[in-house]
Parts: sequence; C-alpha cells; structure tokens
Amino acid sequence: MKITAVIPIRIGSQRVKNKNLKPFGDTTLLSFKIDNLLKVKGIDEIIVNTDSDEAIEIAKAKGVSFHKREAYFASSECTTGEFFVHMGEVTQTDIFAYCPCTSPFIQPATIDASIKTFLDSHANDSLATVSSVKEFLWLDGKPVNYEHNNMPASQNLPNICALNFGLSLISRLDLIKYRNIVGVRPLFMLTDEIESLDIDTPFDFYIAEQVYCSLKDGSLKQKYA
Repeated sequence: MKITAVIPIRIGSQRVKNKNLKPFGDTTLLSFKIDNLLKVKGIDEIIVNTDSDEAIEIAKAKGVSFHKREAYFASSECTTGEFFVHMGEVTQTDIFAYCPCTSPFIQPATIDASIKTFLDSHANDSLATVSSVKEFLWLDGKPVNYEHNNMPASQNLPNICALNFGLSLISRLDLIKYRNIVGVRPLFMLTDEIESLDIDTPFDFYIAEQVYCSLKDGSLKQKYA
C-alpha cells in the first residue's frame, strides 16, 4: 500500500506573503518540511504540489517529486473542495498524507506513529492531528461549551478539539469522494503545543520562527526522530 505525502504550496498566499519560501531562520518552511518528511519511514513518496517554479527547484534539489499545479487550482476561484479533488486526481497513491508547510513542527516520529495507528484502524476512514481547545467559547451572544450560570474551571470544560492540519491521512478514493482531507469517521491524534503551531498570520510566522531558532540552538527542547 503506497503512502504519499503531499506538500501544497501556491504563490498567492494572502495573509503572509510568500510564507512557504521566504527565509525562516536558516531555512524555509518548504525546505524544513521536506527535510522532516524525508525522515519518516512510513512515507513512500513526497510530492510538492505547486504553481511556484521556485518551489519546484527546491523539490528537485531535495530529490523529491513535484506536480506543477494548473493556474485555476492555485487561484482564489478554486473552492477548497475542488482543490482536494484535484490533489486526489493527480496523485497516484493508496493513502494520501496532507502535509502543509504551515505546520512546521510535526515530528517524524509523530507521523510514523500516526500512519501505523491509521493502518491498524478498521473503524476509521481518516486520521487528523488536532489541538485541545480549553477556552470559554461564545456564539451569537451565548456560551456554547458551558452554562453561563455555572462557569467551570477551564480544565473542566468539554474536550473540544480543533483540526490543526499538521497531518491528515485518508485514502485517495475517499479524498475524492468526500472532497475533503477528513472523512466521516475520523480518528484524531492530539498534538502538543509546539507540534500544533499553525502559521496563518504574520504574528504566527514570527512566533514559529522564534520557536525554530530556539529548537536549533537548544534553548527549547523537542525531540526529532
């Protein structure tokens, strides 16, 4: 059974310009992601799916595959569902691993463990990394995860989790069928604070770069397989 890690990159990132290819410490988010995925024993192929010639050159230099994305699938007109179907259609694999650069700190050991857990599971059609949400949430003027007149301690809030897109595993056929990287019977893998970091804004990028530099110089500890 072939497992393929796909790294999606497009030139037109809006909130953080060129975030996947701009300097990130002594590297780039793309190079860092490829280097970590190359350490994962359970992955058979790594593909950079992109409309960026610069990203393609990095993929070539690292010895991994690439797919030159058609203009529509890199545009804002393309819906998320259309994009997921596109990735499934152009990726010849059995199991699709969605591995965006914007979650740089997912450890190789976590990915290997997730792959094993997913392959061993017969009740779940997908696996996704998640973060625990212990916040007092409101929607439309009302609390949604606690009673207003019976406010609990934060650690006693319900066990709500949020997709952090560090890793998503799903069969290629289900990716196309559901138009989503998460199926209808997902298995959730809880990740720690560092692994859960997801870069959406310039502030997120700044924080992640500081974490990267601190991991590099040893002032912050995290074990990489």
